[in-house]
Formats: sequence, structure tokens, C-alpha cells
Amino acid sequence: MVPTATNIGLLVNPTSRNLAEAQTKDLRAAARIFGLEIHVLHASGDGDFDNVFASLARLQISGLVITADSFLYSRREQLGALAARYTMPAIYPFREHTEAGGLMSYGGNLSDSYRLTGTYAGRVLKGEKPAELPVQQATKIELVINLRTAKSLGLTVPPGLLVAADEVIE
Repeated sequence: MVPTATNIGLLVNPTSRNLAEAQTKDLRAAARIFGLEIHVLHASGDGDFDNVFASLARLQISGLVITADSFLYSRREQLGALAARYTMPAIYPFREHTEAGGLMSYGGNLSDSYRLTGTYAGRVLKGEKPAELPVQQATKIELVINLRTAKSLGLTVPPGLLVAADEVIE
């Protein structure tokens, strides 16, 4: 979406220690492959967001990756509004972020995950031992693009990305 980007911000919730560390490690590895510099920014409370977005400008960040975290998910409208105010292209982990005004999302479908959780709960309630159940991951991964947000950021969405999208919000 931003082919000239070299400095990328990564927003994590440091109180979700294991999740934040795993996501940071994975994204740093991907950034090395593409020659990108990652700047990890932390937010674990509502008061942290203004400082995070002020840091993006100071660090000359070209794009922002929001990690999967329940706190950040619950603040999706606020994050979308701040990204718009600071003219910051951002990618989010769930479609609900994009529906709330975020630029784009790529990740598992939460409804699919909830269905898997319900299936597991049913199996446990029927007597199966949780330790004997196989690990499952979301099978539906979605790319959702918000064209209104892209336009407001002055971005042109490449045709190939539009074709690849599972949903385009106009």
C-alpha cells in the first residue's frame, strides 16, 4: 500500500507479554527480509495513544502495524481515528478494525475462531480431555481494504491488492 515505506511502527500491548514478544519477533524477522526498520511502540492504557502517535511523526514512520491484542482490539475506533488524524497508513489484524475506519486488515476471521472455540467447548463438555484435543488455527484469513480511508490518506490502492481483497469497503 505504501511502497516507499522503510520505517514501520509496530504497536504492541506490553502487558500481553508473551503475545507481544512473539508478534514482535515475527515482525522483526519479516522486516529484515524486506529491508525495513521496525520501531516498537507500547500502549497498555488509553493515555498511551497520544504519545504513540506523536512518536510516529518524530520517528518519521511511514506505516503502522497494529498487533493482535484484546486491549488494542477494544480501542479499534480510537486507533482508526488517530491514524486518520495523523495521516498514518495502518494495517490491523481483524476486519472489525477496517469496518471501524482503519485502512486495511489481514488476519483470521473472529467469527470462525469463535465457532472453533464453541466446537472445542462442546467436545470438552461431552467428556473429551482438553490435553488430547488437537491444536487448531483459524482457517479463514481475510484481507479487507477500506477505500474511503485510503482516499482520505491520499493513497491509491494497487489494482492487484484490490483483486486479492476478500472485501473492499467503499
